[in-house]
Amino acid sequence: MRKSSLGLLMMILMALTRTGSAGESSGINWQRDDQAAFVQAREEQRFVLLYLEAVWCHWCHVMDHKTYGDPRVQALIGQHYVPLRIDQDLRPDLANRYRDWGWPATIVFDAEGREIVKRQGFVAPENFARLLQAIVDDPSPEASARLQASNEPVDAASSLPADLRETLAKRHQQSFDPIHGGLKTAQKYLDRDQADYALAHRTDPVEAQMAETSLTGASWLLDPVWGGVYQYSTGGDWNHPHFEKLTRIQAEYLRVYSQACAQLKRPADCRTADGILRYLRTFMRSDDGAFFTSQDADVVRGEHAEDYFSLGDAKRREQGIPIVDQHRYAAENGLVIEALALRAEWLGDADALADARKAAEWVITERAIPGGGFRHDEKDQGGPFLADTLAMGRAFVALYRATGERVWLKRAMAGGDFLIDHFRAPAGYYSAQPGRSPISPAVQLDEVLATGRFLNLLGHYSGQASHTNGARHALSWLAQREVALSRLTDAGILLLDEELNKPPLHVVVVGSKTDPIAADLFRTLQSIDEPYKRIEWWDRAEGELIHHDVQYPKLKRAAAFVCTDKTCSLPLTDPDAVRNYLTEDSGITTLMQVSPASAFANSEISSN
Repeated sequence: MRKSSLGLLMMILMALTRTGSAGESSGINWQRDDQAAFVQAREEQRFVLLYLEAVWCHWCHVMDHKTYGDPRVQALIGQHYVPLRIDQDLRPDLANRYRDWGWPATIVFDAEGREIVKRQGFVAPENFARLLQAIVDDPSPEASARLQASNEPVDAASSLPADLRETLAKRHQQSFDPIHGGLKTAQKYLDRDQADYALAHRTDPVEAQMAETSLTGASWLLDPVWGGVYQYSTGGDWNHPHFEKLTRIQAEYLRVYSQACAQLKRPADCRTADGILRYLRTFMRSDDGAFFTSQDADVVRGEHAEDYFSLGDAKRREQGIPIVDQHRYAAENGLVIEALALRAEWLGDADALADARKAAEWVITERAIPGGGFRHDEKDQGGPFLADTLAMGRAFVALYRATGERVWLKRAMAGGDFLIDHFRAPAGYYSAQPGRSPISPAVQLDEVLATGRFLNLLGHYSGQASHTNGARHALSWLAQREVALSRLTDAGILLLDEELNKPPLHVVVVGSKTDPIAADLFRTLQSIDEPYKRIEWWDRAEGELIHHDVQYPKLKRAAAFVCTDKTCSLPLTDPDAVRNYLTEDSGITTLMQVSPASAFANSEISSN
């Protein structure tokens, strides 16, 4: 992009001026504070009408103009309701609780916080007016068939029941769309867990085909002009995109396509990852290195932008640039940092690592709270939220893997402790601490799954049983059949089960961090295309590793070691030796069947 950052800012400001920066209907005095809304509802004996919007959402703009701009709707709200309007990106707890109902999502409560009705998406004004009057006439809560999290304690699980594991494996393959890729759903998007599972099992021809077909299909969501991926496509194919660009989705796709680039060696996957990274740097990165939240689907709010996105760069700019939400949330930044750091690990991208460091330092400075956790925004309502500390914890593990610098692992460990101390529920993990909002937080499947996988890997790096036990606690909730089978598929549960029951590939460099040979060995270990690995760099000048579970020999030169839970290789002293060792037909199963100590004792190059 040839325009200066100042020019881009001016275009965004022009778009804000043309479309209206508030984006709200007149005639409704919206509350923004959920605590204050329920206090008012109790004092005035009103219902609370929660309008959970997304600032990037086309149908939210339409509902705001048509429905909330309707005089009948406004009159009913004015007489009987406290209108509460919240941006779901600002409140991860509410976004997780009501994600199946939006966006926009409409939830009506009585003054005590009991749900009466929930409605999904745009509701026409005449239907909405009838709904509001019907609630006044009969405020009995509607029954809901949606999954509700149990608050009953469950025993920690080390593995899935065999029959449930088999059912989930079948659903994983049966839910795959063999023609278009992705899931067999009307909305097409790259399902992160389906892709992760397929890539992890890519030696299976069926899984390899699933990965390649899905990655090829989802690449059609890449904006060919500016880069970045659209949120999803409708119509059961990849040709009808919804044009909003969410930073969390950019991060997920950047991670998956960078991993696929390293593992599958397909140039198309590498190009898709490059296009996403180009968009993030051009449109979504602030001058201080943090990342913004989203870009709107519409140039003019409420008007479809399909014609606009079919244009080239110059023609688009003539009409303006869709508004960028310049909030900088810890959760979205953590996901981008993780993707950048893992890209640096897998592909040797030094610029991506520099971007990750800069963003991480900003989040630490601007969003950290005592005890190892993170705020969502500059100031939070209802926080702290699980999503922010979880995303930053994952980012810190990725930075440790990319650099070998212990400061990142120590931060990840503090984040893991904070998660367990503040968000652990009797079953699973809450999206927020109970009691911080009159709307109780959810235990949400994606968050519990991500928490389990994070804590399990962290436990291998930290050596702390509390982290591993925290992962088992997550699986204990996910292993309930009504939870595990509540969606079309969830291959991520299979991944958590597998990872809890096998150690990661453990690779270590022993040598000074000023030694170029040690640096070459570390880079070689990083390029191993196994995502589930424990990679470390032990410089004796820094003292023992945080989890020093193997006694490595003192050597005259830097060396790499490949270990399982019982054995380690002999010292590997150059990159070719590492590559040859790992590419032998029998792989790491050829490790000497003796203890690490006796293996080192027999080494001819061990020395004091």
